Amino acid sequence: MINVGILYICTGKYSVFFEQFYESAEKYFIKNQNKTYYVFTDDVNIKERHNVKVINQPVLGWPYDTMKRFHMFNSIKDTLLNENYLFFFNANMKFVDYVNEEILPNEENDNLMAVNHPGFYNSPKGNFTYERRPQSRFYIPYNEGTIYYQGCLNGGKSDVFLDMTEKLAGMIDEDLSNDIIPVWWDESALNWYYKDKNPLAVSPSYAYPEGWNLPFEKKIIQLDKNKFGGYNFLRNL
Repeated sequence: MINVGILYICTGKYSVFFEQFYESAEKYFIKNQNKTYYVFTDDVNIKERHNVKVINQPVLGWPYDTMKRFHMFNSIKDTLLNENYLFFFNANMKFVDYVNEEILPNEENDNLMAVNHPGFYNSPKGNFTYERRPQSRFYIPYNEGTIYYQGCLNGGKSDVFLDMTEKLAGMIDEDLSNDIIPVWWDESALNWYYKDKNPLAVSPSYAYPEGWNLPFEKKIIQLDKNKFGGYNFLRNL
């Protein structure tokens, strides 16, 4: 058996999503392997259980609650290195079908994986919303890149994934020191890093927005945040 670490952030009002995420992942996600959930939260009502580890994480304010996710993972790097694979999931994701070992990347994929953004899977690369400002460490020119990845799901072999998070956290700090916030925060950083890699790019089936009509089967849906108060409410804006 392999050890799979699941990284999950639910600070502030986002903790409303945890229980249904956990229940659906227990039912559908890599059932025959050892799974441990690392939950970064300030919600004292989320309790540790046999496979849930709670990491106290204060609210940082928007957009730092998402942009500094790599810093959060790095804070428990020594623990996470005990896992064989690590996968990050956005708070509002819910499994609706089985997701098994097909999601595990190998050396051909540089031991990394990500999801093809459902809003850009059939778009020309000139439409991708990469960070286009040359002043940013995450700058990508219009003639580069082949896939736009959504930041809601990514992962890989634990050591490779954590090498990435350490590098990206440092680059985010560099941008912040120059008063630059990447256009799509951690997603901009992820796309910059993956641009010169060959990650396992899973289809929008694994990040299917609730209420959309796409030519993909639904394996993991992104719950409609408007049903939970909307973005501004959840972000406390």
